[in-house]
Amino acid sequence: MTGGWPWLRDVGRKHLAGILAGVIVVALVQFNLLESLEYWSLAQLFDYRGVRQPSVPIVIVTIDESTFTEMDEQWPFARARHAELVTQLAAGRPRVIGIDLIFDTPSSRGAADDQAFADAIARAGNVVLGAAYTKDVQPHVNRETFNVPIKALRQGAAAVAPVNMDRDSDGDVRRVPLVVTPIEPGLEPMPAFDTVLHRLLARSGMAVKPLPTTPSVLINFRGGRNTYPWVSYHRVVRGEIPPEHWRDKIVLIGPTSEILHDEFPAPFARDGKMPGIEIHANALETLVRGNPIREVPQWVSTALAVVAGLVGCALVIRLHAFRALLAAASLWVVLTLAAYAGFVLGDVWMRGMAGTVALVLGYGATVLEHFVREQRERRQLSRFFSPAVVREVVRHKEEGSLATSRRLLTVLFSDIRGFTSLSEQLQPEQVEEMLRDYLTEMTAIVHKHGGAVDKYIGDCVMALYNVPLEDPEHAIKAVRTALEFQERTLALSKRWEDKLGIPLRNGVGINTGEAVVGTLGSRQLLQYTAIGDTINLGARLESITKDYKASIIISESTYELVKGQFITKELGDVTVKGKTRPVKIYAVLPNSIRKHPRATLEAAATLSVAGGGRMCRVRTRDISEGGMALVGVPEEWVKGQVVQLRCEGGALPKAIVAEAVIAWRSGDEVGVTFTSMDPDSVPTLVEYLSNRLK
Repeated sequence: MTGGWPWLRDVGRKHLAGILAGVIVVALVQFNLLESLEYWSLAQLFDYRGVRQPSVPIVIVTIDESTFTEMDEQWPFARARHAELVTQLAAGRPRVIGIDLIFDTPSSRGAADDQAFADAIARAGNVVLGAAYTKDVQPHVNRETFNVPIKALRQGAAAVAPVNMDRDSDGDVRRVPLVVTPIEPGLEPMPAFDTVLHRLLARSGMAVKPLPTTPSVLINFRGGRNTYPWVSYHRVVRGEIPPEHWRDKIVLIGPTSEILHDEFPAPFARDGKMPGIEIHANALETLVRGNPIREVPQWVSTALAVVAGLVGCALVIRLHAFRALLAAASLWVVLTLAAYAGFVLGDVWMRGMAGTVALVLGYGATVLEHFVREQRERRQLSRFFSPAVVREVVRHKEEGSLATSRRLLTVLFSDIRGFTSLSEQLQPEQVEEMLRDYLTEMTAIVHKHGGAVDKYIGDCVMALYNVPLEDPEHAIKAVRTALEFQERTLALSKRWEDKLGIPLRNGVGINTGEAVVGTLGSRQLLQYTAIGDTINLGARLESITKDYKASIIISESTYELVKGQFITKELGDVTVKGKTRPVKIYAVLPNSIRKHPRATLEAAATLSVAGGGRMCRVRTRDISEGGMALVGVPEEWVKGQVVQLRCEGGALPKAIVAEAVIAWRSGDEVGVTFTSMDPDSVPTLVEYLSNRLK
């Protein structure tokens, strides 16, 4: 049991962003902060499903603008006019007539007006009159009432029912109540308008589905305005519609004119212009067909949202950001299509926005957390590795490339010759400036050749190759690093000689062998490094470079991996400090230095081909007894070509004229070897070198 806790803790740490995403979504759901999004998604489902033709024979008699124009009568109309309407409709023998108007006060035109309407209602025998549930909330007062039609009208009506519609938290009407239940005791619940119409239809012999047992249901809207047939009130009153038009129909009467303010926002009418009577038509068909929108319980969709948050997090952990984005997007599309199919085919509404938010939060938070952690890791790793190596280490960190292990590697040690005595001649600030300049240049070279800077030991640079990633050319790259160290140190030396009169030289020791490498140290401080006899020997080789007057010394194990690649010289066997058995060592000679020490030289030079007519102007970089390095040489001047050279300016007391052959080329740099020299130039070269190489 105890062994399982670290695993569980590790899983929890990795998936923390997903867990937090789930917690956040649960809180958002608990406080109804996602309801507007969920209702928006429901409206989208209705829109994409589209309008469906009604299958229940409902006809709406509309009190619309044309009615006001044609009747030329002030609203409210005389109840005798309503009596004419009911009489015309009843003549066609409809199944039921529902009136979405409230007649809770006597007519202003007198009792005869009410009686005419009451007689028409009684003769029809199937009229349902509307009532209104009202709630008046004031300080210390909470009044609830049912505003019902006056007694004269109620007596002849088939039923009286409240026409109230429930509004969701966003103000839209999506649900039909089956029973209107007051909050305060003392008022009996009343069956809702559409419930009463459903029961009368069942009594009339129409096939209807049983009523749901829930207090309300989500209306399965068939469409928006004019989905059901509309007939203007004035046309019915004037007898323009034949009676047989109403045979076995369900007739609903209500206002559709904007001036009567009986319009609501609803699916298919998010502009708020869905007439209340059309909502009742949709609600009644939903009850008759028994196909309300079935809502998946909120706790189920919330639980699935928590899972989605964890999935979004897990995808990033296993697939990395971009592939995880594609996978998460694909998963979202599949789930959205499944939700759409469930809505269209099964009238099922799964709240999907909580899951979408959780998936986005789980994915986004994990990506952000990984980005922050990777940036921190990159900053830490950049102390040791080049940017390219850092990218690979971070990309493949799950493979454990930084784990401690025993492996073959090449180690390089390099330090400045005579650094202690140099430090004594300079102020601490000058030493710091020079050392920063030097180490910055050397570190860039190590990174350029794929090495890892293990540490700085004062002026000493320790670098590792073939770590943390496999590199079959690790020994070759270490030697190339050492050669470039020599090149760059000469350039730095020129700068510091001009500034402080102090030349710089360095020595390099390289060894290849097995060592323990990885994140080593104490519980308080860890560092990526290597330990073992291979490392110790590399450090010893660097320390004896001055004894052998060699800038670069490599061990026999390194030599076996690089022989034929560089100019080397066997130095024999040596017993280094801390070793009892002698070690064979080799010196590596840079191509551009060959046998002769070089001095920096910044001057202009002219190259020409004897008898060829070609000539170019170049710059010098350094010079030795055997040749010089030139910069800015065109590509057509190739290795092995014999050239005439004239160099003058800079610190040269006189011009140097010589014949030379191009010995090597790298980019626009070439090294030339002197084959002959003008007699007057020899003293000039000797004098310059003797002054610079003291």
